[in-house]
Amino acid sequence: MTTQALVPAVFLDRDGVLNEDTHYPHLEEHLTLIPGAAEAVRRLNGLGYMAVIVTNQSGVARRLFTLDQMNAFNDLLVRRLAVQGARIGAVYACPYHSDGSDPDWIHPDHPDRKPNPGMILKAMQDHPIDPARSFLIGDRDSDIEAARRAGIPGFLFPGGNLSQFVDELLGT
Repeated sequence: MTTQALVPAVFLDRDGVLNEDTHYPHLEEHLTLIPGAAEAVRRLNGLGYMAVIVTNQSGVARRLFTLDQMNAFNDLLVRRLAVQGARIGAVYACPYHSDGSDPDWIHPDHPDRKPNPGMILKAMQDHPIDPARSFLIGDRDSDIEAARRAGIPGFLFPGGNLSQFVDELLGT
């Protein structure tokens, strides 16, 4: 029986960390990468980190866009980063919200919706991730709380250049 070696992961919030938060972005024209996003992910990939997006997407529950549009936007983001040599290993998105207008996506406190740790824990189940060497970068307190609940460190990205932030985080 072979066991797969565990790899460290960097969990990344989407809006405000990888792409500009343009208030429920979901169309191609809404996608603007955060300065240094591709460089940061590429550098982390080079250090052996699997990059995993974990994103709350209440716009689906609020009927601002469809699940298909959300998935298409996520796929576009992954492709845009890949063109610059930045590999995203997985994307987890939570379309649920307690104040939604679409009954299919209303939930009072879905386990995947940050600050709950569901998306992080699912990724750890689905992939050979070493929690002891993993961390999260988010731009909201709910991101940091989700990391804490998942048992990994979380770092608050204040905006600016993500590559510089990651360099400071790694001490390089």
